[in-house]
Amino acid sequence: MIDIDANKWKEECGVFGIYSREEDVAMMTYLGLYALQHRGQESAGIAITDGAWMDVTRGMGLVNEVFRHQLPHMDNQYIAIGHVRYSTTGSSLLANTQPLIVNYSGGKISLAHNGNLTNATAIRKRLEEEGTIFQTSIDTEVFVNLIARSRKATVEEKIMDSLGQIEGAYCLTIMTEDKLIGVRDPQGFRPLCIGKMGDTWVLSSESCALDVVGAEFVRDVEPGEMIVIDDNGLRSYQFAEKQKRASCIFEYIYFARPDSVIDGQSVHDARFMMGRVLARESGFKGDIVISVPDSGTTAATGFAYESGIQFTEGLIKNRYIGRTFIQPTQQKRDTAVRLKLNAIRSVVEGKSIIMVDDSIVRGTTSGKIVKMLRNAGAREIHMCISSPPIGYPCYYGIDTSIRKELIAATKSVDEIREFIGADSLHFLSIEGLKQCVPKLNCDDMCYACFNSSYPVDMKQEHTADSDKYVFEQRKKK
Repeated sequence: MIDIDANKWKEECGVFGIYSREEDVAMMTYLGLYALQHRGQESAGIAITDGAWMDVTRGMGLVNEVFRHQLPHMDNQYIAIGHVRYSTTGSSLLANTQPLIVNYSGGKISLAHNGNLTNATAIRKRLEEEGTIFQTSIDTEVFVNLIARSRKATVEEKIMDSLGQIEGAYCLTIMTEDKLIGVRDPQGFRPLCIGKMGDTWVLSSESCALDVVGAEFVRDVEPGEMIVIDDNGLRSYQFAEKQKRASCIFEYIYFARPDSVIDGQSVHDARFMMGRVLARESGFKGDIVISVPDSGTTAATGFAYESGIQFTEGLIKNRYIGRTFIQPTQQKRDTAVRLKLNAIRSVVEGKSIIMVDDSIVRGTTSGKIVKMLRNAGAREIHMCISSPPIGYPCYYGIDTSIRKELIAATKSVDEIREFIGADSLHFLSIEGLKQCVPKLNCDDMCYACFNSSYPVDMKQEHTADSDKYVFEQRKKK
């Protein structure tokens, strides 16, 4: 089975957590996950506690499908964490859904994870040799086992002891019977922010979820910081020495919602500027500017603003199709693209078009869109991409870890242009991209998928076992 959105990279997931004696924490988490749905559409889950017991509801599908009939409930519930998933480690199975809940000698703990551990294979192998039993094929389970096995006294110390053993990208929301805990990895790969309304505290992957539940943005969790929230309020611990920061630049290009602000930088403003810089760099002229909706739209409006060329809708997206999987025959693949997108003939016919998209990963979908526009009568198609060519895999929580799948790894820009059938093709330069995030230190960002400069040392065992099904395939062997 193939995903018709396979031309896009998928971020692993979104996490949400709330501590409140006043609000319906399950409902607030449901609303928060709804706002984070773009970060993962395979599964969703919510875990709650009343201080003595924990319960979790998880399922496959979108948030509204998983919780179609009811939310988890118990009297006096006051802490909840939630998760939406797109898998980067482990199959898309119910057993691999989150949050995870475990009982151990220190009590109960529930955990949700966004990211990818680069040394999970080595840790899991060691734990299995020591007798640990794993019930999932996701790297997240490594966390809970390390916490459960730690001999430190308090849960905070157990978590920090565990964090000292892992490497890679992670943001965590963790729930005990009386605490909500948030963690961001030392490089700050993945985003996590703090919100507040009255005496209620909220943790979220993105600030857009704070807006939905009515919480005021307080600040971002810093790299290497652990936040602990209980009846005494919020406490902060720095669990790792200051390291070279490496926040994911793709959050601003594609992953995050445009209405989010991450580490002080508006996602919308960054994408609008990407379009402006594209117009300057490419020098493309045409009759109209269109976007590949929805992720290319903000950059397309920036291109139109800078160039003075009118922006208009040339492609319509079917927003009710959801995630559609179809049999991989060429005819049905073409049908899948037409289900998702359709050209407006009256807009594009006879026109020289500048089409803006956020990225080209494999090139297959881009080629089908170009063909669709030609069939609708477009005279010329000049394609602009608001990211540099993606030529290297990501190991930090994005579902493209095999370089041979990336079209830019084997083809030049002109060869990609020929492959997709466009008249012209321009990718945003890395230097141009850096101009688009003025609120950030551009040297504190990760550009590894563009230039192979990996901020965390990649061990040979990981690069060899980087396939998302590594734990399942290893068992089969």
